[in-house]
Amino acid sequence: MLAAAEQLFRDQGFDATTIRDIAALAQVSTGTVMAVGDKESLLVTVYDEWISAVHRERQSDLIDDASPLSAADAPHAILSLFTPFVRHFARDPGLSRAYAAIIVSGRVESQIFKQLRHALVTEIEATLVRAGLVHERAERGAYVIYFGYLGLLMSAGADDSDSAAASDFEHFLDIINFVTTSPNQGELS
Repeated sequence: MLAAAEQLFRDQGFDATTIRDIAALAQVSTGTVMAVGDKESLLVTVYDEWISAVHRERQSDLIDDASPLSAADAPHAILSLFTPFVRHFARDPGLSRAYAAIIVSGRVESQIFKQLRHALVTEIEATLVRAGLVHERAERGAYVIYFGYLGLLMSAGADDSDSAAASDFEHFLDIINFVTTSPNQGELS
């Protein structure tokens, strides 16, 4: 059913897809689809399941990789954590904006703000430690980068212009560079 919903959302667009369309493609009743959720819930579930799969697939790779990173390589390593998500969101900007708008509205609760937050922050923190940041700074820096990433996603949901997206991405890079190049002494305010 989720595969049918995703296919129709991508082929027809989120707004043009109906629960009846999803039920017909999935060969189930409309009531069966509604038992899983409305269109917004289905879209959030499609995205959340994909995001969860990415984290599961790479978790063992990240845990096993404790090799040190140079300060110059740290921003690239951190960006690589986000690459699958950015590519996925860029694959269908209209659908991604619909997803972000639903999340921002608060009408549907997403795992991205709950269980998956911990996974991504842990991945970022491990990368920062590999780059030589002391644990306390790495933990704080991981949250700074994570919240910058969420801001990037939410901005994409609010403004679909290419210039805004490029500017937002540059600000995100600035955040990563700030965290990775700040000295270990002192506090992040």
